[in-house]
Amino acid sequence: QVQLVESGGGLVQTGNSLKLSCAASGGTFAFNRYNMAWFRQAPGKEREFVAAILWMGGSTAYGDSMKGRFTIFRDNAKNTLYLQMNNLQPEDTAVYFCAASVTSIRSPDYWGQGTQVTVSS
Repeated sequence: QVQLVESGGGLVQTGNSLKLSCAASGGTFAFNRYNMAWFRQAPGKEREFVAAILWMGGSTAYGDSMKGRFTIFRDNAKNTLYLQMNNLQPEDTAVYFCAASVTSIRSPDYWGQGTQVTVSS
């Protein structure tokens, strides 16, 4: 059974940084063959795309409000996905989820349970 477990969330002040991790495990899950992404969902809002990285790690994509502040990267040897978030703003407050897809990241095959990020003003 595939598991994606996020960690690293917490409460920070505006302008500070956080680094999220997503550890993948389970069965024959070949992490290095999956495109990975981060999404987030704030209370009362729809789930929002944050960032994605292709299985080979060379190409990345970001939501508009994250560009220049967030960096997605992966360590295939550790089966772990990361999201470095700098200059956090109150509007970044949300539950952050990692997702894995063997095809398009718009249709993930697996989701993590989420980690809460709260940015105080």
